[in-house]
Amino acid sequence: MPAKLLLLGHRGARLYAPENTIPAFDLCLRHGADGFEFDVRCTRNKESIICHDRKFNRIAVRTRTLEQIHAKCSVDGKPPCLEDVLELYSRKAFLNIEVKVRGMEQVVLEAFKRFPPQRGYFISSFLPSVVRKLHALDRSLVLGAISKSYWHLRRWKSLPVSHVVAHYGLVTPKLVDELHAAGKTVITWTVNDPRKMLQAAAMGVDGIISDDTKLLVETLGTKSRANVSNQPK
Repeated sequence: MPAKLLLLGHRGARLYAPENTIPAFDLCLRHGADGFEFDVRCTRNKESIICHDRKFNRIAVRTRTLEQIHAKCSVDGKPPCLEDVLELYSRKAFLNIEVKVRGMEQVVLEAFKRFPPQRGYFISSFLPSVVRKLHALDRSLVLGAISKSYWHLRRWKSLPVSHVVAHYGLVTPKLVDELHAAGKTVITWTVNDPRKMLQAAAMGVDGIISDDTKLLVETLGTKSRANVSNQPK
C-alpha cells in the first residue's frame, strides 16, 4: 500500500469552479491534489462527454451529438470529451474516470490507448456490467467498483476490480482491513470535513475524494500513514 494518501478532487475542484470542467481540473491540481475524479457519459452518436447528470444545460445528453451540445454553450462552458481530458492530464495527474452509462466501454478503451495515463489511474462505475465489459475488452485495465450502500458494497468480491470506492458512511477500520487483506485499494468519497478526512486517513484508506481540494490538501497534503496512525478511529 502507498505510504502517501492519494488526494483527489471530486469532479475537479467543484467547490471553487464548475464541476467536470477544465478550469475545475486545473484548479484541483493547483491546490496540490494528486488528481481528480470525473464522469463520462455518451452522446447520441457514441461520443464521450464529461458530464455527471443525464442532462447538460437542460439538454438530454444521449439525444444529442457533442457538436449539438456545444452549439448551445458559451465558449467557456463547453463540456470536454474524454480525449480532451486525457490529452491534457494523462502526464500530470492521477485520473479516476467514472463511467456513468453502458455502451461506452470501447470508446473509453480506445481513448486510453491513444492517451495512456502516466501518473496512475483507475476506471470505476456503479454498474457491474460496465466493469465486466471493460475487463473483458482488456484485462490490463485498472478497475474500481463504487459503493454508496451496503448492497453495492458486497459486490466487490465478485467483480474484477483492484479498487473499491466506498462512500465515507460505509468505511470502518474492519472494512479497510478486510479489503486490504484481499489486496484491494480503498478510496472513499465525498469527504469535505477536516475531522472526517483525518478519521478516514486513520482508518487506513488509500485515497480520499473531496469537493474541497484546497481543504483536503491543507489537512492531509503532508501526512503519511504514519502521521495519522494516532488519530482516533
